[in-house]
Amino acid sequence: MTSKPPRSDQPGPLNRRHFLAGASAAGVGLAAAAPAAAQTRLNEGGARPPNEAELAREQGSLDGYTAEESERYFVERPGSDVMVDLIKRLDVDYVTTNPGSSFRGLHESIVNYGGNRRPELLTCVHEEQAVAMAHGYTKVAGKPMIVACHGTVGLQHAAMAVYNAWCDRAPVVIVAGNHMDGTERRVLEWVHSAQDCIRPIRDYIKWDDAPPSLPHFAESLVRAHKIATTHPMGPVAIVADGHVQEQDLGRAEIELPKLSPTQPPRGDDNAIREAARLLVAAESPVIMADRMAHDQAGVDLLVELAETLQAPVVNRRGRMNFPNTHYLNQGGNVTARADLILGLELTGTWGLVNTVSDRVHREARRIARPDVKIVTIGVGDLFLKSNYQGFSRYYGDDLAIAGDAQASLPALIAAVKEALPRGSRGLLERRAAEWRAAHRARRDSARDAARYAWDASPISTQRLTAELWNVIRDRDWGLVSEPLFGFLHDTWEIERYHQYIGGSGGAGMGYGAPAAVGAALAHRDAGRLAVNVQKDGDLMYVPGALWTAAHHGIPLLSVMHNNRAYHQELMHLQRMASRRRRGLDGSARIGNVLDDPPIDFATLAKSMGLWAAGPVSDPAKLGPVLREALAAVESGQPALVDVVSQPR
Repeated sequence: MTSKPPRSDQPGPLNRRHFLAGASAAGVGLAAAAPAAAQTRLNEGGARPPNEAELAREQGSLDGYTAEESERYFVERPGSDVMVDLIKRLDVDYVTTNPGSSFRGLHESIVNYGGNRRPELLTCVHEEQAVAMAHGYTKVAGKPMIVACHGTVGLQHAAMAVYNAWCDRAPVVIVAGNHMDGTERRVLEWVHSAQDCIRPIRDYIKWDDAPPSLPHFAESLVRAHKIATTHPMGPVAIVADGHVQEQDLGRAEIELPKLSPTQPPRGDDNAIREAARLLVAAESPVIMADRMAHDQAGVDLLVELAETLQAPVVNRRGRMNFPNTHYLNQGGNVTARADLILGLELTGTWGLVNTVSDRVHREARRIARPDVKIVTIGVGDLFLKSNYQGFSRYYGDDLAIAGDAQASLPALIAAVKEALPRGSRGLLERRAAEWRAAHRARRDSARDAARYAWDASPISTQRLTAELWNVIRDRDWGLVSEPLFGFLHDTWEIERYHQYIGGSGGAGMGYGAPAAVGAALAHRDAGRLAVNVQKDGDLMYVPGALWTAAHHGIPLLSVMHNNRAYHQELMHLQRMASRRRRGLDGSARIGNVLDDPPIDFATLAKSMGLWAAGPVSDPAKLGPVLREALAAVESGQPALVDVVSQPR
């Protein structure tokens, strides 16, 4: 649904000269028909259309210059054209941006020289949205897009979204415009320039550079892409200097370096064999996976390992690591019985064996067996920074293996099969029977719980997710959000990697809506239905993400979990008041509710060009409305259903 830019010889929305010339001609006819008094008012204040010379100066046109001057000032081959050539070589399909003058050269080259195709420019209305959209996209597409933004005010806007990507190990490549040479800056460019524009986000990116020349930029952009996509992945930033973008290369040849992706590191063979020995010797092994799987192959490998051991898997939902319909998919309660825990790409292990109560005083309490052994495989220890604490309290693992978990699983599976003693079949069958029964009971319990408050208004979260599941279950779908209620994960059939993208990483508000749009873009390209259970407070941070979805024709089914409050914070305030014996008289609502007046998300979505319905508070009407919304999405447009729901 994106439109091609008009040719310079055709009138169009981007061709201001033709537009104003036409407006001037139309104005003559209008003035002739208007009363004299009206004409006088129109002319008051000296208002008049700009003449051709003024337009030429404003647009930077060379019309009116001598042939010698035109030859001197005309830019035949700008540096930003080479930047576009390089982006195409990196197989980048999209560039998200909120437009800015500091990267105007790159912007123009993308849409005109590059034809706005691979990469295609995606218009965002906030830099935080642009980064979060890239964050969601890469978790479905399996490759990064580029974010173009102002190096000063743009990065300051984008900072929270960059932090989410850092915590979530998501590869986002940021190209930031800046003007280093003060002698070439226009007046306004001084406040949009910096000596070190990447500094505000440097604590939570993997790497950055400010290349002063085009050859240096070419090498650094390839290096940035390589570093971002090397495990542990994360955001990177590179400066595109305004002078480098706009310089005329003439006939100079710029060598474009090729990308050589780094293969993920695998755990040490001896350590892998020791891990296999410990797993086979354990009476009650448990596997915990967080950001382990990179694709469906990772899911399949984890299933093979779990079945080989008949060991339960606890999916901590950083990614879709394990099918929730598999009988070995279990809840965190199995931790207490484990004599060995295998952790795959965890943020930390202290929280596996301990918990901290949130009462009048904070007290750490052990929840695992005192003799439990901990074996971990992951790349988290390979890259840590100190300021932002995106890790966990230290715990001394019994065996910590540095290596990408998915890349290490084939060797671990082979070592486990080799270490399994003959005659272990009976033991494995008894384990399998136990876990089949536990899994069945857990799913049945979740379905029974759904009956509670089934007809309540506001609508229960169980009914919201159940009705949504009934509408989408027969489609090829992907959940592009992080619902806070576990009922969905206990009742939906989440079996394929693309069906769940995990959480935000840093739990920063404003991630959900734009990340869902970015993930929906990748699903659109793959021919799948994208589904978003959208939190109300989160959407209000970047509601413009809805407009981007409509403008670029990105089909997305968004269902509002509209509890009309920042409910988690409301509960925190209730807990504080209770601890201090100040009662629960409703004061916790102050500062935490999104009511009086309530936000009409359906009207908001319609104003952005979406199909929308609601607010829906009658549970009997929810299913039919969701089916209408699905029909709209399957016709190619984004849709939103505003559901007034219970808090949890």
